[in-house]
Amino acid sequence: MKLTSAGTVPVYTIAGPSTARPLPDWLLRRRKRSAKYDPENLNNFELLQEFEFEEASNCVRVSEDGNWIMSSGTYKPQFHVHSTQELSLSFSRHTKSENTTFILLSSDYTKSLHLQNDRSLEFHTPMGCHYETRLPRFGRDLAYIRQNTEVLIPAVGLSSDGSGYGEVFRLDLERGQYLRPWQVDVGTDDDSAGLQGSINVGSVNVATVAEYTHGLCAFGTSIGTVEFFDPRSKNRVAVLGGQEGEVTALDYSSDGLSLALGTSTGRVRQFDLRNPRPIFDKEHGMGLPIKNIIHLKTPTEERKLLAADKRIIKIWDEDSGDLWTSIEPTIDLNHVAHCPDSGMLLTANEGKQQHIFFIPNLGLAPKWCPFVDNMVHEMENETPAETYDNYKFLTVPEIKSLGLSHLVGKTNLLRPYMHGYFVAAKLYDDVRLIANPYMWEEERAKRVKEKIEKERASRIRGVKKVKVNQKLVNTVLKRQEKREQVDLEAGMLGDERFAKIFEDDDMVIDEASYEFRAINPSTIPGHEDTTAKSTIRYQADSSDSESDADDSKPSDGIVMQVSSSKVQGGKIRDTALGSRVKDLKHVPRKERTSEVVGEKQVTFVPESKKKAKQQEEPAPRHDRRKEGRRSASTNTFRKL
Repeated sequence: MKLTSAGTVPVYTIAGPSTARPLPDWLLRRRKRSAKYDPENLNNFELLQEFEFEEASNCVRVSEDGNWIMSSGTYKPQFHVHSTQELSLSFSRHTKSENTTFILLSSDYTKSLHLQNDRSLEFHTPMGCHYETRLPRFGRDLAYIRQNTEVLIPAVGLSSDGSGYGEVFRLDLERGQYLRPWQVDVGTDDDSAGLQGSINVGSVNVATVAEYTHGLCAFGTSIGTVEFFDPRSKNRVAVLGGQEGEVTALDYSSDGLSLALGTSTGRVRQFDLRNPRPIFDKEHGMGLPIKNIIHLKTPTEERKLLAADKRIIKIWDEDSGDLWTSIEPTIDLNHVAHCPDSGMLLTANEGKQQHIFFIPNLGLAPKWCPFVDNMVHEMENETPAETYDNYKFLTVPEIKSLGLSHLVGKTNLLRPYMHGYFVAAKLYDDVRLIANPYMWEEERAKRVKEKIEKERASRIRGVKKVKVNQKLVNTVLKRQEKREQVDLEAGMLGDERFAKIFEDDDMVIDEASYEFRAINPSTIPGHEDTTAKSTIRYQADSSDSESDADDSKPSDGIVMQVSSSKVQGGKIRDTALGSRVKDLKHVPRKERTSEVVGEKQVTFVPESKKKAKQQEEPAPRHDRRKEGRRSASTNTFRKL
């Protein structure tokens, strides 16, 4: 058992071939033996024992009491009867020729009528073939009128009396004789020869009876018409024409007021008997003849229409006309049957195994296999995301708070599951908005709060990795951290004009170059932080230096450095230019080096040594009271 179609209407495949080509018997038996103890196959089960034929199956039907399933197939020509109470094959019986179709005359399997492809009719009972009769021409379908115990057999070709009409043979089972056939217009055939006619002769393809209502018989023809006969008057009462192609499938609704038909071009239409215009017109999509049509009802009394060709089964909603679900087996189909009052479908197909599909939305499992419902619930538990993709689970109190209690059990929008319900996502959004009109404002306030919290968290020093000049980025971020405004996209870090500084290899800052050392003389190459810095500050008045120094704040960018200061005892002490020159006197002339680039001019003025000693000023006194005090100004030129 596996989930074939996972959507709003899931479909489960209980039995049926998984490949288009059947495996040889010897290979199939070998695989069964090897997979007998496989852990993946331990949970597999066979719903109906030997629900298969040696080559293919032609038709399958379920008895009225639901206790028996009869299906016909080949090769050799045979039919099988399965007991649903035992979930096994009751018996099989071979026939002389292949079975075209069959009907059950009783509420169980004990009386059945089989139409063979050699123009013969066989009546079967539990003991065997009870009676056999032969038709004048090949039959196409079977229908049964219970009130009159008459069997209707639509046939191929024109009647023998030269009237140019096709015939529907009537067999009275109470009298045991054929009655006068009904004549149906199937077109003329000038080249007909004998009773059968030519290759392109017309035919009556299909028949159906409104058994539990008004009892009208409808016959679909090869010229695209549907003729209605009243069994009480034995005459034609109406004709419905204008269909494209041949009419290949017919079915009355349960109330008998509407008739659905399928054509050989793959079109499905539904008519109200009181209106000649179709109220439902759909294209099946494959362009293949429709095999059969079935009217269905869900547990919530929703009307569905099933149509099947040899490639696909489609189920539409009669009221809206929308496609409800579809089933596409791997092999060609010949016939589809529905188990009454359930969601189970049985198929006859061209493969060895017959298909069994289960649609939970269409109804519960039949009474003879209630354990299928439990298995479906277990599979839904294992794969909730696949099965309930467009649903939201709500408990009973939540259903009451949203005001959806009146929809429980009346619509498929609320699907019961465990201690709550699965509600359609679209319905949940609409109802929640009606219950709380301010829901979107609350959601907006929540998102604003989350954004504010995110900004607060971003105040912590961030880390931004760049291709080049990572040291410069770290310096800028450190200054932002001091201002408690860390933003990785602010200032030069987020400006496109400075993007090349952090991306282009040619823009790498070389700390060993002369230009960099001239601007930053106190920077040691390879070290991120310097011990002390002094910057240029342009001031209008020297008295304002103290206030400027206190109010100044670091800015994002590169700061020009023109001089450095010495550090004593961990504190900065400004040094005048004269003291630096004094220190240079102790350096031998030969060891002095000049880093000046460009032209240089030196002028010598002769002086006497005595005069130089008299003009020499004494060294400044060192005041220990000012030791450890920092200068109020960072401008070194004030002390020159």
